[in-house]
Amino acid sequence: MSETNNSEVMIWYNEKIMPLKDAQINIMSPTSQFGLNVFEGIPCYWNEEEQHLYGFRLDAHYKRLLQSAKLLDLDCKYTAEDMQNALIDVLKVCNYKENASARQTLFVEGNGSWRSEGPVGMFVSPIQRKKTSAEYNKKGLNVCVASWRRISDTMLSPRIKCGANYINSRMGQREALRNGYDTCLFLNEHGKISEGPGSCFFMIKNGKLITPQLTDSVLESITRDSIIQIAKDLNIEVIERSIDRTELYTADEAFLCGSAMELTPISSIDKFIVEQHIISDLLHEEYLKAAKHMNPKYYNWVTEIY
Repeated sequence: MSETNNSEVMIWYNEKIMPLKDAQINIMSPTSQFGLNVFEGIPCYWNEEEQHLYGFRLDAHYKRLLQSAKLLDLDCKYTAEDMQNALIDVLKVCNYKENASARQTLFVEGNGSWRSEGPVGMFVSPIQRKKTSAEYNKKGLNVCVASWRRISDTMLSPRIKCGANYINSRMGQREALRNGYDTCLFLNEHGKISEGPGSCFFMIKNGKLITPQLTDSVLESITRDSIIQIAKDLNIEVIERSIDRTELYTADEAFLCGSAMELTPISSIDKFIVEQHIISDLLHEEYLKAAKHMNPKYYNWVTEIY
């Protein structure tokens, strides 16, 4: 995230709403020493006409957060209802009249080690979307295929959305930035296309929307699932299959997607130009309508915050 004035940021931290500057975590805690935490980045959208803020697919986010905690064997005391209430409470205090993103994290505090199950704390930290990372606010991305491979289910499963997993994403992202790209795509252990750092990959070929399978070392992305459902409702054929690297270079369109990134078109891959964004732009438009409570078909995806 970009720099912001911490004295003005309010967060929900272990049952209390407080200024971010007052929230303190033990530097010897497992979350500090070993990245022992799981999290969700929850997108919230402002509907200007209605003057309402909506949380997008909260049920799915909390289901995945609890799944991540289970797979890391964390002793989590919080329910999905607790998590949603915490999110709503702190967002009401922040009172943003614009799109926002909330980081909701379960972390292991105390004085334990990497093998500790608890105690588990939680924080919710909302921020305006415009203050998120640069690659999440671009109109087109220049992408490379990373020399680093994506972690796999037999190493540290990408199905788990945990802080430690993002070191793998960091390696690819930093390599891409050093070489003049915006971001990267990873290959999985079998040499097939996996995903980007914190984002899933789609390409369009001959009018068909193609994306790697969930078993190709891909996060069970909520945005990915939303795009697939929207595409099917638009009568766009969706194919989930393994993708070879050379297929990227002849794609008609391509994009990355995620809760923070939304749907961002790719302009080039390894300097092969991707010229069209027609279907990508259509899917993004429909995604935003769904997230902002502007399409009755997807009203069940959004929760009114205020």
